[in-house]
Amino acid sequence: MNTLIIPKALTAKPSSIIRNDYNAFSSMCHEMGEPILITRKGESDLVVMSHRAYNNMVERMRMTIELMEADRDLNGAPSIPAGQVFSDLREMIHEQIRS
Repeated sequence: MNTLIIPKALTAKPSSIIRNDYNAFSSMCHEMGEPILITRKGESDLVVMSHRAYNNMVERMRMTIELMEADRDLNGAPSIPAGQVFSDLREMIHEQIRS
């Protein structure tokens, strides 16, 4: 799995939106749930997002890294078909119930 999530083009807002109406800007960040590009004098300056959006992004990145590492670790290693894994698990559960 070598697929990374690439965000679409960022929504751009002037820095004055933060100065003039922070509450509306904060609400917009929470509602959009994605990064917002802040411009200063027409140039890109900052990228801002809600705390929840940030945590979600970090978690997706962490999971992507873990999946890529697992994929790398399994590359070329023998694997067990999913049907066999579930069959073995069912048998283990039945053995536990019988004891």
